[in-house]
Amino acid sequence: MRIPRYAVALSGLMLAGAGASFGQVTPTTPPAPVGTPPPVADPVPAPTTTPVPAGTNPLPSGQQTPSAPVAPAAGSAATPAPTESIPYGAGMKVNISPDGSKYLRFLTWHQIWTRYSQNNTGTERAPGKLQDDQVDFAIRRSRLIVLAQLNPRFMIYTHIGINNQTAVSGGVLPTTDAKKPQLFIHEAVVEFKVNKYLSLGSGMHYQNGLSRLTRASTLNFLTLDAPLTNWPTIEAIDQFARGIGAYAKGRVAKLDYAFSVNESFLTNQTGALSNALGLGATPVTTTVTTGTPPNQVTTSTTTSTGNNIAQYNPQGTNHIYQGYVSWEFLEQESNLLPFNVGSYLGTKRVFNLGGGFFYNKDGMVSRENTVTVQGAAFTPAQIAAIPTRKHDIGLWSLDAFFDTPINKETGTAFTIYGVYYNFDMGPNHVRFIGASNPGYGTNARRGNAVPHSGTGQIGFVETGYLLPKSLLGPKMRVQPYASYLLAGYEGLRTSTGEQKNVNIADVGANFFIDGHNAKFTLNYRHRPDFTDVNNVKYRPEVTLQTQIFL
Repeated sequence: MRIPRYAVALSGLMLAGAGASFGQVTPTTPPAPVGTPPPVADPVPAPTTTPVPAGTNPLPSGQQTPSAPVAPAAGSAATPAPTESIPYGAGMKVNISPDGSKYLRFLTWHQIWTRYSQNNTGTERAPGKLQDDQVDFAIRRSRLIVLAQLNPRFMIYTHIGINNQTAVSGGVLPTTDAKKPQLFIHEAVVEFKVNKYLSLGSGMHYQNGLSRLTRASTLNFLTLDAPLTNWPTIEAIDQFARGIGAYAKGRVAKLDYAFSVNESFLTNQTGALSNALGLGATPVTTTVTTGTPPNQVTTSTTTSTGNNIAQYNPQGTNHIYQGYVSWEFLEQESNLLPFNVGSYLGTKRVFNLGGGFFYNKDGMVSRENTVTVQGAAFTPAQIAAIPTRKHDIGLWSLDAFFDTPINKETGTAFTIYGVYYNFDMGPNHVRFIGASNPGYGTNARRGNAVPHSGTGQIGFVETGYLLPKSLLGPKMRVQPYASYLLAGYEGLRTSTGEQKNVNIADVGANFFIDGHNAKFTLNYRHRPDFTDVNNVKYRPEVTLQTQIFL
């Protein structure tokens, strides 16, 4: 097909041009979680750096921010230009006290997608215009964070931004056009450190439970992006995977923990109650006549068929309880902020086993397949009296993360992560989502949407290998990767009752110009099209992501 070849060629040209533009630097930076100072790691040795006095740095465990290079003395030979970039350190930091114990830190980043995709069956690109495939551009994420430390025991940070703006979706009026996306608060947090084992915080926060990937940094993914299944209730009863509430976090020996209690956002699932109750189904009235005239009696019975499919409860107001714990067998990771690193690029040796949970009482609602009443039709009072069933949202997971340098001289490193999810979200619940969906309209299965979450079991694994730094010279590092998701949702069944599994495979590579601070990612996705569950097709999707983080 000509269009896929065009997309791949375009990606190659953009990568080549980027390599030339950024060729003066080499990745030496430890990857930083989204919105957080770089994780705990041994400082990168550099002859042009000097230690910063204690108390002047926001980095945990004493990691130092490099000072400016020292100018050569007058009359001496010029110092050779460094062959490596200066480590990023604490980023854009402004001291507001002489000793640096009070400071502001600013972080900003963009992730821009250039993508070719074959759309799911029946996708529209504009009202009434079907589109089989396309090349499109998207702002996957655009964010700004301000982080401040008043003293070692008090912290405040604010995180704002937009996500998933395409030419047809992501705007302030999503059913009309994609213009003027809403800039909104992702996090607004205040935190107090009680002691070295415990910190307490509150606000709009990301101290999620469930899994490591549910707390993932979006800046240093091993692959192009998260599978999204790791955020099962995103934008339904939370605010873009965040919640308003309070949390406790800390570390005891090698056990790292975080627990939180949040409000449940009122769901924005349009018509969720009517759909769950099956009130949109056409009632069937059966009339039975018994006896003979003049003693003949006619009885009418109306049956309304529900769908036995759970949806988010529009009247759900119970709190959400969640938590995640992990045992750190090797090096410890930073837990200043909740964002877990996807790949350390050989700067740390980490092996963690973890587990988590998520619980929301009566978070879902459904109605059984059939309800009957005597009479020719349902009256409003009878409709109100139709019994419903409420269901708790109960989710849990187990996962493992291993990241290690292989050969420090050549710079090779290996990363692998695996997670098992068990989701109970009521009978037959399935929800579809597509990242930066290129399809127009409100059809949940349009564009690149795949079954995202539902009642069932999910397994996900990803792995990557950082190739030797001599491969492309000192100006670029390459990390090939692959991931695979297998999900079995009880709501995805054919007309014969067979459950259809969800299989999603991604392969690609990260091209690091300056660690995770400046990189390109080229990804190929093999995606199922569940428009017709009886005839599932697979569609290709090729994405080039440009990421700059300052």
